[in-house]
Amino acid sequence: MTQKIHPTAVISPKANIGQNVEIGAYCVIGDEVKIGDGTILKSHVVIEGDTTIGKNNTIYPFATIGVAPQDLKFRGEKSQVIIGDNNSIREHVTIHLGTKDGAMVTKVGNNCLLMVGVHIAHDCVVGSNVILANNATLAGHVEVGDHVVIGGLSAVHQFARIGSGAMIGGMSGVENDVIPNGLVMGERASLAGLNLVGLKRRGIPREEIHALRNFFKKLFSDDKSQFSNRVEILAQEFSESKVVQDVLSFVRAESSRSFCQPKEDLKQD
Repeated sequence: MTQKIHPTAVISPKANIGQNVEIGAYCVIGDEVKIGDGTILKSHVVIEGDTTIGKNNTIYPFATIGVAPQDLKFRGEKSQVIIGDNNSIREHVTIHLGTKDGAMVTKVGNNCLLMVGVHIAHDCVVGSNVILANNATLAGHVEVGDHVVIGGLSAVHQFARIGSGAMIGGMSGVENDVIPNGLVMGERASLAGLNLVGLKRRGIPREEIHALRNFFKKLFSDDKSQFSNRVEILAQEFSESKVVQDVLSFVRAESSRSFCQPKEDLKQD
């Protein structure tokens, strides 16, 4: 086993440290921490609690992972943080343990970029290939799908869901669920359209993008019929489109939040 550990690092003998791990100066690693092969901790990183970090991650100075959540109901229950592989976790990122009122675990997937000052609160589930820009914050119990981009200084309300492929503009306050591939922005964020750039970058076929655009216009039209009725009608009309069906599955899923809606002028376009 090859490891490169700075002599000032404080590492519990009970911690499980993989091969080719680098741990820089003044890092602190707790009893129940597990760090996968090839992961690098630059310096001054604190990792506590029942925290599992996968392979080939890079964690920058002053990141804090696996500490108690900022939840007054937390009573030290046995909960976890689980982080996947190939993530870049930049300076001052905080990722907190789960709670008994959630799934008892906070998760981050693979290939994510968490920029300076990102906060991922208790019981959040963040997918893979996600970018959280500087000082983006997720309140408790937030779900973020794969390929999501959240702009700098944005905040997501507790229990909100951000569908896969969505983009949140910088300095947005997201109070409600965002449909997959949606584009939202604003102080109290509203749906501004679709993340067409993201769809093209991921190689989604043109016919699928065209179907999604048509679906979006009809779903959020100024039709006076009930939203749930439109969903079921459109499910039949767009039954052959996978990207549309992904949105429909998201919309039909149980949630404590409503959906980000377009402003009236966008509905009429």
